[in-house]
Amino acid sequence: MSVDQHSDPFEERLSAALHETGNVFEADRSALTDGGRTRGRRMRVRRRAAVLGGAAGIALVGVGGALLLPGGSGGGQDGRTSAASGAEVAAGTQGTPAPVSGEELIRTLKGLLPEGEFSGERGRGTDSVLGPFAQVVYDDGEGPAAVGVGLSRIEPGSSQAREATRCPDKVFTPHDSCATSTLADGSRLMLFKGHEYPDRRVDTRWWNAVLVTPQGQQISVSEWNSAAEKDEPVSRPAPPLSAAQLKEIATAPQWRAAVDAIPERAGKPSAASSAPPPPSADGPAVREALAGLVPDRLKVVAKGGQEEEYAYLVVDDGKGKSFVQINVQGDMRDVAHQLYGSAETLPDGTKVATQQGPGEKGAVDVVMWTVDTMRADGRRVVISAFNTGAQHEDATRDAPALSMKELRTIALSPRWDNLN
Repeated sequence: MSVDQHSDPFEERLSAALHETGNVFEADRSALTDGGRTRGRRMRVRRRAAVLGGAAGIALVGVGGALLLPGGSGGGQDGRTSAASGAEVAAGTQGTPAPVSGEELIRTLKGLLPEGEFSGERGRGTDSVLGPFAQVVYDDGEGPAAVGVGLSRIEPGSSQAREATRCPDKVFTPHDSCATSTLADGSRLMLFKGHEYPDRRVDTRWWNAVLVTPQGQQISVSEWNSAAEKDEPVSRPAPPLSAAQLKEIATAPQWRAAVDAIPERAGKPSAASSAPPPPSADGPAVREALAGLVPDRLKVVAKGGQEEEYAYLVVDDGKGKSFVQINVQGDMRDVAHQLYGSAETLPDGTKVATQQGPGEKGAVDVVMWTVDTMRADGRRVVISAFNTGAQHEDATRDAPALSMKELRTIALSPRWDNLN
């Protein structure tokens, strides 16, 4: 929920983008098994740690300018300096940048954007438990456009950091263009141009830049060709900022300094939740194992996945393409009661739950069949199949290419037991 206690799609997008990697557990099984976008829904259960909701997610930016100091444009009365200045903080919190308010982030964003008119200003500071963000409606004379910035930390060198700037698979997220590059300082930058709705039922365009530094500062910049992410008419042919401008904004040093002003509690797990996570299965190994387990009658026409845990195949039995996805996780016994309830328990202690229901919203006649299993040691294997070659596309066949019995056989295969 936003600070105004109502749902804000922009903030929800921000939260999903930056906190996709943030170990948020959701009990809805359809959500747990809804594999998908690189920075969106991927088929994965997340454990409940610090639930950082709201707009902590997509960081959006502007060009030029500096963060204002708390309470004014000069040095604060208490001797503290702005995070953007990089100077030390005096008295009691030496070495820690001063907090940056939501109002300051908004002013910074406006100062970084090219000349234009502004409205719809919203923001939250670095000391907010929900995470910092700034959002404006910007009009350069060609029509209003939503632009925003969100800031967060991510574990340097982690698989989540690598995934954050990896271009999404077009099987999940159709897009016009996407490129990832390494900057001189070692930061990774992704520039993405796509559409808000995968099926393009509305021509709302979404352009995004995501920067991850070697220090774990994560900055994401997004813009739309409408005054809001959703529920507003398209106001211009394209978003206002070019790819070059997005890059300039995303790499502005002010945002990195503001990330450094985020208290540790907002960016790192507490000591109580700092136990090492269970080992993750190697993504490519999961993909190859799945390819070896599907019935011989199926031809694999496409395959992909992520570095850890998740993989997919697109198979065809001559009657149309069918998307198949799998997630292999480590010890998940701490959430078993929320996942399985009265599910079937096999003699060896393995729990098995099944579900057959609708697939992606907006896709016509798509169904998803799922078998969700957990071994006695907590290893969880979830497999789903769809009656379409891509979740966001309309059905291409009456039912998935694999039966529920075949999905069950794959999920219970001993091949997953020793997969690392």
